[in-house]
Amino acid sequence: MRIVADSREQLGYAFTDERYAGTEVTVATLSTGDYSLRGLENVIACERKSLTDLIGCLGRDRDRFERELQRARALDAFVVIVEGSWADLVGGNFRSQLNPHSAAQSIASFTARLNIPFWFCGNRAAGEYCVYSFLHQWLKGAAGQYRAIIKASEDVHVARPVPAVLPRPATVQSEAEACADLERMGRQLDRKKQHSAANRRATA
Repeated sequence: MRIVADSREQLGYAFTDERYAGTEVTVATLSTGDYSLRGLENVIACERKSLTDLIGCLGRDRDRFERELQRARALDAFVVIVEGSWADLVGGNFRSQLNPHSAAQSIASFTARLNIPFWFCGNRAAGEYCVYSFLHQWLKGAAGQYRAIIKASEDVHVARPVPAVLPRPATVQSEAEACADLERMGRQLDRKKQHSAANRRATA
């Protein structure tokens, strides 16, 4: 699996433990989130927060944080990974004047209104594991769906060509090949979005 870490991420995850064998990490600028998958940066992302960071986002930086979450809604999959526990949040085990009840209600509000999940992982090592698991399970499911689409198109002998955004190899022999095709799809979608944006600016 090829993970992209945002270039502004401080003390980011390295994914070097043996459980992450085969994982490649590259650093690039992400428009949303701190971690994504190469070629699918505008499809899926994870946002990492320490408990201290999260409390700041629920207090003085709330407006900016909510704008970030609003942008994240455009993705197919997004999660906020918190390196702390829910018990610490509601118990006020943090250095801030923010009321613990207000903090908890803010999380509930974001989840209910924006459909953004928050995973309270307990600590940094668990946070790394949760980021990996979220990206891995999404990619595994997406690869399976892609293989099903290819098989369905072959079974019914589709006469019309498949749109350019969806590559159509003769067969998909492995999950790795399906993942590579998904990356290409992501890049094609990005180019289409950029082209559409350029057309809108030209006609404005």
